[in-house]
Amino acid sequence: MIGSYRQMKRHTKMTRALPKYVSKRKQADGLEHYRFNPSQKYIDMGIVKRMSLGADYSKAILDADEMNSIIDEYESCQVVDTKSNLQDLFNNYIQSNDFSMLRDKTQKDYIYNLKTLLETDYMGRIKLGSITTPMMKKAYEKWVKRGISFANHIMAVANTLFSYAIEMGYTQINPCRDVKRKMTECDRIIWTNEEVKQFLNVAYSEFKYRSIGLIVHMAYEWGQRIGDMRLLHWSNIQFDTQRLYLKQSKKRKEVFLPINDNLFRVLQKQHSDFGFQDYVAPRPYPINDGYRPYLLQNVSKAGKRVMDKAGLRKELQLMHLRATAITEMNDSGVDINQIMSVSGHANPQSVKPYIKHTFTSANYALEKRNENKTLDKTSNSWYKHSNADKETVV
Repeated sequence: MIGSYRQMKRHTKMTRALPKYVSKRKQADGLEHYRFNPSQKYIDMGIVKRMSLGADYSKAILDADEMNSIIDEYESCQVVDTKSNLQDLFNNYIQSNDFSMLRDKTQKDYIYNLKTLLETDYMGRIKLGSITTPMMKKAYEKWVKRGISFANHIMAVANTLFSYAIEMGYTQINPCRDVKRKMTECDRIIWTNEEVKQFLNVAYSEFKYRSIGLIVHMAYEWGQRIGDMRLLHWSNIQFDTQRLYLKQSKKRKEVFLPINDNLFRVLQKQHSDFGFQDYVAPRPYPINDGYRPYLLQNVSKAGKRVMDKAGLRKELQLMHLRATAITEMNDSGVDINQIMSVSGHANPQSVKPYIKHTFTSANYALEKRNENKTLDKTSNSWYKHSNADKETVV
């Protein structure tokens, strides 16, 4: 009987995945110890707490299941009634899985903007079904007085909140959807193609700057954030299909992108030198016998040194490479929905602030217009008539 129990115990350990929020790590005693590490929001609210579950697998599973059942019971009570107000929806949203998946910085940003929404015209007290598009338009105009970008950002976050409410069945209407937002001229400094080449030539020529060059190369080619590129893992690179898979850190959007031949060759070289560890573009030298990704501020500092060596404009910033890529796609006549499939933006309104209006885009627009215009075909005859008339007068 004891033998069969041990077999069943081993079988359970082999076949069952660890419960939610449970991690394991081998300790100095040579045994695997388990730990329950729930989301911070449950700890802050006193629902459960972090705790060591010991080395006994079966007991750890039972304890973790008990803790998760407490969390599940709490979540089941957090249903928003359709008669509830906007404050209730806010309280529910910040406790949802949708919100917990956002990175910490984005969560703080969302809370700040949603609190501004709740405080405008006492909107937090208004029932969900009573909030209308004209009300949101009136609030938006008040926010515009503090800046168009400020107003657009609050409206974008409010739109996310109401989209969540619709998905959960709390309301059927998104009052933000039809509010027309004002546009601002893109204040990002756009890199020229030649400036990117000059940067990469310098970075790739020195081993200590090679990873910085690769981070910039990937950010520019794929139109992604520098922060995501510095943390990219080799598991994100599909060498057999020559593709990138990325789950963006800001809003967890997934993008699948091709790798062009030039960048692919650089990645192959990098993999031959650094493929033994996790990061695609780590710091070039190990720290405490391990390779680590660059801190974001260190990417900027190293990038600045490369820009100085290349003699580039002082106002250029690495963070504007994403806007550069999006602007170039727009200049090339790429449809905005196709741009979104690359950038990971959820809606066109989020993409437009990235687009810098350039001579190239204006020239492309006029060329497309002239394809179907007949005025140019007749202008020569006007010119000839004008000259003939002039000769007659003389």
